[in-house]
Amino acid sequence: MTSPQDCILTVRGLTKTFSGVKALDSVQLNVRKGEVHALMGENGAGKSTLMKILIGLLTPDSGEIIFEGNELRNGSVNDALKKGISMIHQEILAVPQLTVAQNIFLGRETKGGLFGWLDDRNLNQRAGQLLGQMGVSIRPDTRMKYLSVAEMQMVEIAKAISNDARVIIMDEPTSALSEKEVATLFDIIRDLKAKGVAIIYISHKMDEIFTIADTITVLRDGKYIDTKPAAELDIDTLITLMVGREIDSLFPETTIRKGKEVLSVRALSQPGKFADINFSVHQGEVLGIAGLMGAGRTEIARAIFGLDELASGDIFIKGEKVVISSPQDAIRHGIGYVSEDRKGLGFIPRLSVTQNITLASLANHATRGFVDQKSEVVAATKMVDDLRIKTAGLNQSVMYLSGGNQQKVVIGKVLLASPDLVILDEPTRGIDIGAKAEIYKLINQLKANGIAIIMISSELPEILGLSDRILVLSKGKQTAELSKDEATQEQIMAYAMQHA
Repeated sequence: MTSPQDCILTVRGLTKTFSGVKALDSVQLNVRKGEVHALMGENGAGKSTLMKILIGLLTPDSGEIIFEGNELRNGSVNDALKKGISMIHQEILAVPQLTVAQNIFLGRETKGGLFGWLDDRNLNQRAGQLLGQMGVSIRPDTRMKYLSVAEMQMVEIAKAISNDARVIIMDEPTSALSEKEVATLFDIIRDLKAKGVAIIYISHKMDEIFTIADTITVLRDGKYIDTKPAAELDIDTLITLMVGREIDSLFPETTIRKGKEVLSVRALSQPGKFADINFSVHQGEVLGIAGLMGAGRTEIARAIFGLDELASGDIFIKGEKVVISSPQDAIRHGIGYVSEDRKGLGFIPRLSVTQNITLASLANHATRGFVDQKSEVVAATKMVDDLRIKTAGLNQSVMYLSGGNQQKVVIGKVLLASPDLVILDEPTRGIDIGAKAEIYKLINQLKANGIAIIMISSELPEILGLSDRILVLSKGKQTAELSKDEATQEQIMAYAMQHA
């Protein structure tokens, strides 16, 4: 057990209440210099609230925080940064119109010349050196709005490192990263550890925790549960500490027979993104798509769903050649799409659970141009019950739900349109182990109902555990198609890193 005397950061008796509900109830945390301290718990356990207090976004009701021997008084984010505490947020906080370099050094820009203008050349040079040290090939003068989610995440990591912080909080830093980028991040973390920097690491990916963490603290329902060296825990014990119960096997064996072909694509191409893509998917089958950042996985999904225009190639639905020029075309042909960017593209935050769930199928709940709200409520109620969405009520804004329940709302919206094919892009990104288990059960239920599924995931255990076949991409080309029985993590990574 870590003693407070050994710590760079100590939290004692921290309590925070929102509308009479205790988000934190006398929580404690002891973080040593030069260690990776994992903070674990389901969504709603209090992890984000605790981190927001440490970084100055929230003020606690009671308790104390000791940083480098001094009490950390209520301040601002800027105060926390100056003292040496930095954070990589789960939701990317970028300024889209600014460049990569301008985002990294936002608020710490260098100025030059007679008029004190921003010295972009210096910013680009510093950002380029930092990204180069991280092994990231992103041009510093690129505007953030042109980057992928994974590239934006790497820029956020670079921003945190550039602050020369002594404690860096990483909240789901790999949620949009592929295996290769995760390996790069872990090398960066080990280098930071060697320099004495403490890392508070929040992740729902168990394999990451046991790879990188030295110590693990568990919160549950806003309360402190336990702190143990990572070497003394295994996955089952950690899950039990987190959820207060055992969870059955995450990837139960299924014996569902695949049916008729639902989708077939031939020679799909989009210059600079992917070329000559060929695959099919059948009823009751999960086709997993794996690859590194920039492999073209999401771009292929967007093209099939009509979000991006194809340069060439053919799409066949149930053997019939179709033209999909828009999402409306895709939905009409029985295709549903769950985007990797849940918050940006999956739901409208301020609308209610009912309004979000019925959004893609409003025509089925309207008469003479007017929405039948009773019909909406009936449909939404059934979907909330079927997917076990935890909500205060059908009128609750989706922005106030946990990440796992937000994802269920997005999936519910897609399923309400009765698709024959569902494309799931990073379906468990940023959600806790309990919610993951429920999403996995849902995927198997969709298979049993004869729905065809294309699943894109950066988590290889997820790809291996749920897929019947696996398509591997590298730099926009398909390099392998593997059966469930023959696929291994090593094989997939070898094909994903292959120069197509």
